[in-house]
Amino acid sequence: MPTDRSKSEKRDAATQLRRDPYEVLGLFRNSTDQEIKTAYRKLALKYHPDKNANDPKAADMFKEATFSYNILSDPEKRHQYDSNGFEGVESDNQDLEMDLSGLGAVNTMFAALFSKLGVPIKTTVSATVLEEALKGAVIIHPIPLGMPISKRVEKQCAHFYSVTLSEEEAQDGFVCRVQSSDKSKFKLLYFDQEETVGLSLALQEDSAKTGKVTSAGMYFLGFPVYQLDQTITSTAAVKDADASFFRKLDGFRPCELTELKAGTHVFAVYGDNFFRSASYTIEASCAASFSQAKENLRSVEAQILTKRAGLTKFESEYREVLAQFTEMTSRYTQEMQAIDELLKQRNEIRASYTVAPLKRSRTKRSKSSCEKEGEDGQAREKGHTRERLRKKKWFNIHLKADKRKAC
Repeated sequence: MPTDRSKSEKRDAATQLRRDPYEVLGLFRNSTDQEIKTAYRKLALKYHPDKNANDPKAADMFKEATFSYNILSDPEKRHQYDSNGFEGVESDNQDLEMDLSGLGAVNTMFAALFSKLGVPIKTTVSATVLEEALKGAVIIHPIPLGMPISKRVEKQCAHFYSVTLSEEEAQDGFVCRVQSSDKSKFKLLYFDQEETVGLSLALQEDSAKTGKVTSAGMYFLGFPVYQLDQTITSTAAVKDADASFFRKLDGFRPCELTELKAGTHVFAVYGDNFFRSASYTIEASCAASFSQAKENLRSVEAQILTKRAGLTKFESEYREVLAQFTEMTSRYTQEMQAIDELLKQRNEIRASYTVAPLKRSRTKRSKSSCEKEGEDGQAREKGHTRERLRKKKWFNIHLKADKRKAC
């Protein structure tokens, strides 16, 4: 008991020492998602371990900023924190984003193993890549519309591409898609151009398995388009098998940007494999020729939103019926056992009215009669044997004739 008390006291003390995530990131309670991301990226660049190798204070600031961002970037966790503080978000179970470039070989190997086993591993873009982009020290290759380009990017590195849109193309909508035929892991990034020559990360889309390939895409169609964060579903499935269904659409969230203005825009493909480079094909397209597809996408995503709204009610109904079913199943088992036990007792009582000793006496008599029959059989066999011996002696008398005497 004293040990448990000391652990709880340490946990409470650690909770009290935690700073408000809004305070850590320098934000207000009504800050937008984009403001949260921008604030976190700046702190991550400032305190990243790659830039502050021998500064433990900077390492603590980086962890604190990452922890705060993981709460505020998730709408559900943010709502829970706003309502109940750190206890509401189950702070001991928070998933942190990992920068694979900052991990050693052993830690990277363990992370890869857990990922293979199905444990959701969130990764972040390397601070080195973000810093080079912010300084404008990256090479940007122009990509024409409708012309796919296939390349291979090294792990934790990025290839940058620029797309120029006219007023008409911007109004029609724009799509950027990347896919990998060998199922490599990668991130599709979109950068805002700063007032200086630098680039700051604005959007990112992690690759996901779709059939025989991995793919990621960004859609700027003039209306809200949604993306699905599958790590939320994977985390829920670990805790509760049924929750994997009811939480399946929790990561279905609107993209922060719905359209692009005319001008030049910068995208990047980031290699997110643990050990090897990632092969990919990137293609930028104008959505003018996909008018029917745009309407279909809008219609389907509206239906998904309706389903997500109905899942909460359906879950409560399902849990209630499941509890009743579990109770009925338990009662069924108990009733079946009780009835079997009563029938067993009934058979035993009915059996007590039968003349059980008679069965035993018959058995004894049958055994004795068998023994007598066996003895009689043996006696008859012995008599037959003696008689055969006598007959044998009578018929086998050896008569010898004396040749010396005349008959």
